[in-house]
Amino acid sequence: MVSGTIWTDFKPQMENLNADKLTIVAWDPPGYGKSRPPDRTFPDDFFQRDATYARNLMKTLGYTNFSLIGWSDGGITSLLLAAMYPDNVRKMVVFGANSYIHPDETKIYESIRDIDKWSERMKASMIQVYGRDYFQKTWSDWVDGVVRLYEKQNGNLCKESLSKIKCPTLIIHGAKDAMVLPEHPTYLKQHIANSKLHIFEKGAHNLHLRYPEEFNNLVMDFLDNQSKM
Repeated sequence: MVSGTIWTDFKPQMENLNADKLTIVAWDPPGYGKSRPPDRTFPDDFFQRDATYARNLMKTLGYTNFSLIGWSDGGITSLLLAAMYPDNVRKMVVFGANSYIHPDETKIYESIRDIDKWSERMKASMIQVYGRDYFQKTWSDWVDGVVRLYEKQNGNLCKESLSKIKCPTLIIHGAKDAMVLPEHPTYLKQHIANSKLHIFEKGAHNLHLRYPEEFNNLVMDFLDNQSKM
């Protein structure tokens, strides 16, 4: 998630995914959370950059084969990492993710550019982590970055990478997600071999926080299953 951190956005997973079966490595990409300095930037290749950083982090920690769980922008990063380094990725879970930007989504992004229009509940934790000014700047810079990608790349983020993904993939989506249109999970399912799709009918973009037990069980069952689908 944009500006999200390990503990603001994944606390139910960090605390409740089965640590007896998983070694969990969580990261804040550069410019987010505790990975500052540097400030967060959004060049045209920021998704590819984050994918390379994440893979290099795992390599440095001594992990050559691992699974991925990615949400929102982290889901896009995961898709790219799995495509760029297929020999390193055992399984992948992505949710609230997309491989392209629909024109209607640019309007959604612009409509929430000003964090003063957000509810206190939605922005309070981010302001606590970053301060209001840094959070507003980073969020606005992200909107500028993805709109620029939409204009320069005709909306494409990583469509050409999907066919390069070789690992079993679980795609999760909330039917009430207001940020990512419902066509995206279907497109991912159609273009990623060895993938399956699970819809949370009442879930929104933050379905893993709203329904943590159901989400965690679904993810654990998928990662712990020894079959290759």
